[in-house]
Amino acid sequence: MDSVQLTAYLAELNPVSIFLRLLLATLCGGLIGMERGKKRRAAGFRTHILVCLGSSVTMITNQYLFTVVSNGAGDPGRLGAQVISGIGFLGAGTIIVTGQQQIKGLTTAAGLWASACMGLAIGAGFYLAAVIAFGFIFVVVTMLGSLDDYFYSRSRTISLYIELKNTFYFKDLISYLKESHRKIDSIDVEKGQDPGHGHDILGIFLILRLPKGRNESGVLAEIRTLPGVSFAEELE
Repeated sequence: MDSVQLTAYLAELNPVSIFLRLLLATLCGGLIGMERGKKRRAAGFRTHILVCLGSSVTMITNQYLFTVVSNGAGDPGRLGAQVISGIGFLGAGTIIVTGQQQIKGLTTAAGLWASACMGLAIGAGFYLAAVIAFGFIFVVVTMLGSLDDYFYSRSRTISLYIELKNTFYFKDLISYLKESHRKIDSIDVEKGQDPGHGHDILGIFLILRLPKGRNESGVLAEIRTLPGVSFAEELE
């Protein structure tokens, strides 16, 4: 069997082609999921495998319905389109908004979506695109984290969550930030009650732009020493 015949054979719905597609989906999805699993993310090794496998089965079924059942009639991409939109519910389940409005899990959700797209390519028999896509996805999730951290550390914009013991300290905090030449890009204030003392407390979400030569650790240290500040942290 020459290369042309092999390509044509693998493009058909036969046991060898189906097995190779699902095996490739398992390997590619599993390797991406291993990186997420090592970081103890909600969607790890098995979840990524199942997403990629399910997408591949969907496309194989779509190909079967289009070529065998309907004999070329209908939309060959209909089931695949439903995977793209339907994977959103699974990705949303990995995204968490913490009590201080920190958003966690976006990379994992994006990885699930990308794994689903990769699975669709594998299920359709588009092996070249699937393998190339796997290479890019794997590099992004395993090797670009340090580069992302580098750019993050060089940023002069930081997000802070600050709690004030009393509403009267709000004006003092804003005055301090302006006097220290830190520009406030946005601010959001939430008022609550201190259960221990019964007076108002303020939760403040700030996005600050720092002057050159200042780092966020110094900013946090200074803010924590201000009168009325009971809690302050940087949001990732």
